[in-house]
Amino acid sequence: MAASDRMVLGPLVGSIDQGTSSSRFLVFNAKTAELLSHHQVEIQQKFPKEGWVEQDPKEILKSVHECVERTCEKLQQLNIDITNIKAIGVSNQRETTVVWDKTTGEPLYNAIVWLDLRTQSTVERLLKRIPGKNKAYFKFRTGLPLSTYFSAVKLRWLLDNVEEIRQAVDDGRAMFGTIDSWLIWSLTGGKNGGVHCTDVTNASRTMLFNIHSLEWDPELCQFFDIPMEILPKVRSSSEIYGLMKSGALTGVPISGCLGDQSAALVGQMCFQDGQAKNTYGTGCFLLCNTGQKSVFSEHGLLTTIAYKLGRDKPVCYALEGSVAIAGAVVRWLRDNLGIVKTSQEVEKLAAEVGTSYGCYFVPAFSGLYAPYWEPSARGIICGLTQFTNKNHIAFAALEAVCFQTREILDAINKDCGIPLNQLQVDGGMTNNKVLMQLQSDILCIPVVKPSMPETTALGAAMAAGAAEGVGIWSLNPGDLTAVTCERFEPQINPEESEYRYARWKKAVLKSMGWETSEAPSNGKPEINAGQVLLISQLA
Repeated sequence: MAASDRMVLGPLVGSIDQGTSSSRFLVFNAKTAELLSHHQVEIQQKFPKEGWVEQDPKEILKSVHECVERTCEKLQQLNIDITNIKAIGVSNQRETTVVWDKTTGEPLYNAIVWLDLRTQSTVERLLKRIPGKNKAYFKFRTGLPLSTYFSAVKLRWLLDNVEEIRQAVDDGRAMFGTIDSWLIWSLTGGKNGGVHCTDVTNASRTMLFNIHSLEWDPELCQFFDIPMEILPKVRSSSEIYGLMKSGALTGVPISGCLGDQSAALVGQMCFQDGQAKNTYGTGCFLLCNTGQKSVFSEHGLLTTIAYKLGRDKPVCYALEGSVAIAGAVVRWLRDNLGIVKTSQEVEKLAAEVGTSYGCYFVPAFSGLYAPYWEPSARGIICGLTQFTNKNHIAFAALEAVCFQTREILDAINKDCGIPLNQLQVDGGMTNNKVLMQLQSDILCIPVVKPSMPETTALGAAMAAGAAEGVGIWSLNPGDLTAVTCERFEPQINPEESEYRYARWKKAVLKSMGWETSEAPSNGKPEINAGQVLLISQLA
């Protein structure tokens, strides 16, 4: 692109993509959806005890500031005028819970990440108060089962265990939010007038939100004993929330907000009832658009809000299958086992053997999410022989991601009644061609990957650019640029696929029931210290 062309790009939209493993800022051309520049910073995860996963909210905020500033520097080096950035969207890891002090702007505890399992005993205590200990008791209000996954139980744990938070609530200083709320509040002024809000997609992941009335539910807040005054105001996914108050983009409106999986659904242009996408990140999330009708699953899926693209626009719903561990299994092979130095090496190791040689890997590090919702499960590698080596384990790890997706796709096909004839995919792991081919083989349908895989960031940018008062991005399907795609077609026969899938299901059954809250015969509890502490406090 010649320098003269760069000067006349027209309006640009920025997108903050705050994920579990990294923060990024990306800038798109609003007319062509072309990605012009971006910057990424990896985020540290802390594991203070077994099953606990935390992040520092200040580190997250600092990483976002750094990504914005560095991207703006890169654009200027490309001779692109950053004053053309007319709006900013936010997409974020969902369910991760932050409580902060609105007078000081300081977090009152680390963010408890969506993957965290410390709330298992909290869930068990709450279940005792539900008729028949029915996990699905609130499903028709929230779309969700009672699980460690969602924000309400994390917030309950914080209120039960962190004195500073209890005190801040009593003093009227506490604010709760998921990562989107923490970022928007901080970026729009923080303690000096920051906007405390969230959007419907993130609110629908808290277990405190009625997905039909689109409001915080007083009875749910009463059940979890959570004060409603600490909750953010719920807004649509596409409207001006406030203006950036510092840095290179001071004065630019933040006008789009979507939980990362909803953002990917929008970025993949899945606006029609029955369209679905699967995002491969730290976890793996398959969403199927069900339009303006909330469909309740009989097969272990969640009902969630897909998007509401404007204050006066209708709300659209989705069925979602959530897998806790996808990209995280590759990170585990790298950081915990040390069998690879980079994530890219896993593809190379797997490609060298082209088979798991009968080895199966169930990466239930945080229990099993959809379709089982089984917190007692733990990771297993089985079918090992003297012949098994690290290549086979790498292959089995990739295959595990594909099998987990197959389980969810089967559930969606049963709930919707119309089998998907192809799967649209996105996310960092889709760069792995071995994984994509494996996915097609195991699903027995084509897998379609857009040539620009940054669909999560693109979705948030689209919502921001289309907001009333910004109006520089059209969401009419006829106006959207056609995306070029790479297709992966099944290359094995369905019988082999079914055989491998059946073996995987056998392995899944073996992974269940590992973790219990009953003491074994030696008198030592099989639960982590955090759970012991919590049970003793609640007794």
